[in-house]
Amino acid sequence: MLFTSYGFLGFIAIVFVLYYLIPRKCQWGLLLAASYLFYFFAGPEYLPYILVTTVTVYIAALRIGKNEEAQAVYLKAHKADLSREEKKAYKETQKKIRRRWILAAILLNMGILAVVKYTNFAIANVNSLLGALGREGRLSFLDLALPLGISFYTFQAVGYLIDVYRGTVQVERNLFRFALFVSFFPQLVQGPISRFGDLSETLYKEHPFEGRTVSYGLQRMLFGYFKKMVIADRILVGVNAIIGDTGQYAGAYVLVGMLFYALELYADFTGGIDITIGIAETLGIRLTENFERPYSSRSLKEFWRRWHITMGTWFRDYIFYPLSVSRPMQKFTRFSRSHLGETVGKRLPVYLASFTVWFATGIWHGASWNFVVWGLGNWLVLMVSESLEPVYERFHRRFGAGGKCYHLFEVVRTFLLVACLRLFDCYRSVPVTFQMFGSLLSARNWNILWDGSLLALGLSALDYGILALGAVALVSVSLLGRRGSVRDRIARKPYPVRFVVWYGLFLVVLLMGAYGIGYDASQFIYNQF
Repeated sequence: MLFTSYGFLGFIAIVFVLYYLIPRKCQWGLLLAASYLFYFFAGPEYLPYILVTTVTVYIAALRIGKNEEAQAVYLKAHKADLSREEKKAYKETQKKIRRRWILAAILLNMGILAVVKYTNFAIANVNSLLGALGREGRLSFLDLALPLGISFYTFQAVGYLIDVYRGTVQVERNLFRFALFVSFFPQLVQGPISRFGDLSETLYKEHPFEGRTVSYGLQRMLFGYFKKMVIADRILVGVNAIIGDTGQYAGAYVLVGMLFYALELYADFTGGIDITIGIAETLGIRLTENFERPYSSRSLKEFWRRWHITMGTWFRDYIFYPLSVSRPMQKFTRFSRSHLGETVGKRLPVYLASFTVWFATGIWHGASWNFVVWGLGNWLVLMVSESLEPVYERFHRRFGAGGKCYHLFEVVRTFLLVACLRLFDCYRSVPVTFQMFGSLLSARNWNILWDGSLLALGLSALDYGILALGAVALVSVSLLGRRGSVRDRIARKPYPVRFVVWYGLFLVVLLMGAYGIGYDASQFIYNQF
């Protein structure tokens, strides 16, 4: 069920009306029913996957929680009977039991994700290897459908389980309430990846109808639809034209494609997140923000703190930090320092942990080598930048680099770097990506930027005008957002101003959304991940 479909809008309207008509204590139950109905519409065959994840993680977390409670009771009852060594041995035994539960649940659910998402990728690589060795046999591909949102809800459930194991959140003992946390339908398509401690604060509470909250949610949704339908789905036509014919659209067209895709991906992803957060807000539920003006970043490191924030923090908290402080990594650190020197030995473990995170980030985005190379490309740039930080500092001190002009240079440099790395996402083939990037460096067809050739990409002059105004609107909102909530500022304006802004935006979406021949209400890009 597409967020941009009439069916989804009707579905949301029905849920919204019922939500505020039924007794408040039943609201979370209605959301659970709506979430599973939404998932059923996506494909009845997907339901067993999310049910297995929900039940297994629930049971594992419950067992971990009960084990911790039993341990506390036992230690309290035998406080005077046990020696210090006996207490330590008992705690270690119980910790092993809890560790077995969490490992079993994580391996099962990550295994399910790996099988449905990466089996055919593995088969393709095995077949390539067999071909390179001259073997005639080939493995057959499996007909495995990728369940809607499996990466998002698996990561969310596993994050909850790890938090329970660490003792940072309380165990949710109600299976149905936990099922709602895993399946809450607005965030199933593309996140954000919520933490139980954050989402549970508002997800299960009783919410009376509040006009301001509902109005703000609808405004957020409307801006999301503007991004998606007016900008992303319109410019998608040009992106598909450029990447669909690499023979004709090389050289300077690659730069155009980079810029088009940067705008499309931002409008598509942030637009979808706006709709998701807006829907939740109309219901009184608060979701975590997933973006913080990423295209204003002055470095790649800063960009990844601002882009897809919940994914980045998930990899940081549940992979990077645990790996960095693990016993094998500590041994490796001591070995590196003693054999390679203090400087190299101190950095090498960090590089290894970061390598693991970025490899996982790349493969999470898609089961293909282009995403792996994209992830490792980000890792390489980040590690080189971190290693050269002392050089940058000396350069800045000597030449006094700073001020608004240099700040703008850093922003443009970071934007172009991100756009270049995203070529691996555009072309979906590593050799083709390098080939097209090479054609850009040796381009001799820069005249296409002004001789009208871009009108042959399926976009009219009117489309380019709409896109230009849309991009200006996005930049303006981003700049205004640095000084506080844009919606709050608009809300303080007189009613005629508020009416013109929001009704005008509604008309823009209605009249200028990408409809009709040559356009298609496409699924959100991050739905594939």
